[in-house]
Amino acid sequence: MYTQIFNYRQGMFHLYRQTHGHMNQNNAHSRSIALLDMKRGDVNGDGIIDNVYLYGNKPEGTGIFADNITLVIQDGHSNQSTTVNLQNNAGYNARLFLGDFSKDNVQDILVSIDSGGSGGYGIFYIYSFKNNILRQMFDVERYNKEYKFIVNYQDFYKVSVANAPLDVLFTIDISYKGYDYVSQYYSENGKLKQPIKGEVLALSALFPIVTNEKRMSYDLLALQRIIGTSNSDTLGYVENLLIWDGTGFVSSRLTVAILGTKLVSLY
Repeated sequence: MYTQIFNYRQGMFHLYRQTHGHMNQNNAHSRSIALLDMKRGDVNGDGIIDNVYLYGNKPEGTGIFADNITLVIQDGHSNQSTTVNLQNNAGYNARLFLGDFSKDNVQDILVSIDSGGSGGYGIFYIYSFKNNILRQMFDVERYNKEYKFIVNYQDFYKVSVANAPLDVLFTIDISYKGYDYVSQYYSENGKLKQPIKGEVLALSALFPIVTNEKRMSYDLLALQRIIGTSNSDTLGYVENLLIWDGTGFVSSRLTVAILGTKLVSLY
């Protein structure tokens, strides 16, 4: 195992130099190829355990940050490797999860990377490698384009969250936020002082989830944060349960979850 990892580090170093050119001396001392995560499982369906690696460049002193993050799949039978260059390949806490999302009894590969920053965005890709053929099953950029929402404050302390192409509308009651909050936007009669917009942020979390214990496979729970007029003003979350329909992930249940408040007795 250690010999394999060492050989792959050498291979990734050569790959980096071929792709990005020869590093100058100062840059060579300040950056290094690092193994970010590694998982073992049968991802091509031949019954033999394969090795899946995430490599990246880690500038010294950056802790869990890496860039040029690259996925490497090693066939357990032939030891041949396949390198996958990610479209968004920089971030924090890069990690792997192997699980069967396509319900074909072959493990698929989930790559997750935290973007960092106050938005809390995530970078997610899922790949199938069945029969040693690479196929992308999930692309975070495509998801964010499809699941865009319009957030508008409404009269009487309501906020609407809508997606016209999906034909869905959610309404959040924000009266619980109290006088200091609502008085910024509402008159005493409950009418808006002026039009106010919020926002549904890009995908922040993508969780493998088991919805049927009789199946040895996973669905996905996708989370997007709903904010008011500032990033610190969380109004709730869009929760999307995604299932594989044979060609892609489709929404099985789309809901909005709100944060709980303290229970105040009326008596």
